[in-house]
Amino acid sequence: GLKAIDALVPIGRGQRELIIGDRQTGKTTIAIDTILNQKGQDMICIYVAIGQKESTVRTQVETLRQYGALDYTIVVTASASQPSPLLFLAPYAGVAMAEEFMYQGKHVLIVYDDLSKQAVAYRELSLLLRRPPGREAFPGDVFYLHSRLLERSAKVSDELGGGSITALPFIETQAGDISAYIATNVISITDGQIFLGDGLFNAGIRPAIDAGSSVSRVGGSAQIKAMKKVAGTLRIDLASYRELEAFTKFGSDLDAAT
Repeated sequence: GLKAIDALVPIGRGQRELIIGDRQTGKTTIAIDTILNQKGQDMICIYVAIGQKESTVRTQVETLRQYGALDYTIVVTASASQPSPLLFLAPYAGVAMAEEFMYQGKHVLIVYDDLSKQAVAYRELSLLLRRPPGREAFPGDVFYLHSRLLERSAKVSDELGGGSITALPFIETQAGDISAYIATNVISITDGQIFLGDGLFNAGIRPAIDAGSSVSRVGGSAQIKAMKKVAGTLRIDLASYRELEAFTKFGSDLDAAT
């Protein structure tokens, strides 16, 4: 339902596409829009809210109810006021439900909002259990924490029912740093990422998708022929535009002869 995503970083069924960006750059808005767009498409949506304020989750649930999306949506929430073990377990509870539907031959979209809070909860548990800390005080098996969750997203073959789980995990970055420990871990597990830049967001470009840093490893295979034809040169055109835009800023520094 979002042209920028459908054209530049198409998402297919069974794919895991990371949505990464700073706080307040529109990550949750993309998730809610995606869920609303599944109406009438025989899709079950599961929204897992991890470590968010209860008032925020309530607002999102009201939005889903307003547009009739709660008919096909399950909301799993472990709020910021709840103990760390619940934040750690919430995504696994969500994916267990998703697997049940997948093996019944249904298509499921699951949103994890967001996994960086689950990693922090897991770090807290591990430190309390006196497990040796590693980089950024996270335990050594924090990669496995997310890989065993995200590897459960799949597209089942038609002989076995043809169901699927499509995952949209979220990671919150600090000052746009996608080279942080948890961010790089999840990027390496997923089939691509949509990077939301706060510069674009503040400039009024919404959704603030940074086309240069975003990628989908499924790519054109998830697009219809018409979209593939239209979007084929779009990324190159955007890159050329950004380059020319940068050069125009030098214009005021040049003399008339140049």
